[in-house]
Amino acid sequence: MIVGLTGGIASGKSTISEMIQEMNIPVIDADKIAREVVLPGEPAYKQIVEFFGTEILEKDGSLNRKKLGAVIFNDEEKRLKLNSIVHPAVRLRMLGRRDELLEKHKSVVMDIPLLFESKLTHMVDHTLLVYVDKETQLKRLMERDHSSSKEALSRIRSQIPLGDKKKWADEVIDNNGTLEESLQQLIHIFTKWDIL
Repeated sequence: MIVGLTGGIASGKSTISEMIQEMNIPVIDADKIAREVVLPGEPAYKQIVEFFGTEILEKDGSLNRKKLGAVIFNDEEKRLKLNSIVHPAVRLRMLGRRDELLEKHKSVVMDIPLLFESKLTHMVDHTLLVYVDKETQLKRLMERDHSSSKEALSRIRSQIPLGDKKKWADEVIDNNGTLEESLQQLIHIFTKWDIL
């Protein structure tokens, strides 16, 4: 059984991911893999340097994420080029890791923040959304990143609203309450799916 775990910025997805790992169910984190595939020596890293040049590198040769971010921020073509290099490399590594883990475990969770946006639901059997209301999301993001409400809102608005994702997910964890309430929902869903 392969579960796609997703959410929105500051929805508490990382907390739910930790709960899943505490149940001894392996979690493959797309964000961590996205950082791995752009390390020096990786094929994606070489392609990025070839296309964007060495001015986006740190002195030690690693990618300077801020510089690269500034380059793609206002340039749709360059952003799409970066995505066309990084996304396939991430998918390939995630699928490889998934297959390895399924040899030893009956279930694997793939933590993919942009599961719906990137149209990756075909990679999983079930989708699980971590949901919070708009007010909670805004408050948590401002607290977490020490950002203004304007900055936080602009980051939230750059993603598909959680209310929309709710309609597409197979199951939803309402993460507005306590950790215990979220854990109970997770246990209920995983029991129903015969993961626990």
